[in-house]
Amino acid sequence: MNMLPIIIVCGILLVAGIVIYSRMQAQARRQALAEWAAQQGLAFAPDNVGDLDGRFPSFACLQEGRNRYAYNLASGLWHERHVLAFDYHYETHSTNSKGESETTHWHFSAVIVHSEVPLKPLLIRPEGFFDKVKSFFGFEDINFESAEFSRKFFVQAPDRKWAYDVLHQRALEFLLVSPVFSLAFDARAVIAWRGATCQPAEFTQALTVVRGLLDQLPAYVLKEQKGGVS
Repeated sequence: MNMLPIIIVCGILLVAGIVIYSRMQAQARRQALAEWAAQQGLAFAPDNVGDLDGRFPSFACLQEGRNRYAYNLASGLWHERHVLAFDYHYETHSTNSKGESETTHWHFSAVIVHSEVPLKPLLIRPEGFFDKVKSFFGFEDINFESAEFSRKFFVQAPDRKWAYDVLHQRALEFLLVSPVFSLAFDARAVIAWRGATCQPAEFTQALTVVRGLLDQLPAYVLKEQKGGVS
């Protein structure tokens, strides 16, 4: 008995099943995020939006790969600040051992919170193994009096004073007990993201972390930053 036709049919059915399951999962996620957005008083749009990398060119996480776009985007006012919460897609291309081109699709989630005062560039992210290796060879990030914080987070800023102004002792303690996200500041907003897609509750956590950090900017920093507006 020739098993080849049966194997081919089974393969087709398996691929079709995977496609259908993926679509069902995507639909369920859209529905869950739409309900979350409504609870937060945000507008929800599931369609692809391809201009976030241009609107926020300073955020390196939005500049990776090709075919970049946001989707499942929630936007509006949240605790008196303009926010965006979204899933993000990009592609990277490589060549395998056979010389064939391979495309990898990457997805992660992020939130962007706009600030009412000007900000300066600042990166705060979980410290990884290679950061420790670089530190061994003298390429250090910005360290703080809190040894626990310095072990847990990697911090970079062109203006070291700005990093210390933002990450005062109370802010360090706040981040140490908060859910961990990577954070980046540009001139007018803060982005928080993880390397994978988030559940609705995690979007709330990310917004809360950014809000807490902005709310804790010292009065003298707010005064200096507002004074710099022409």
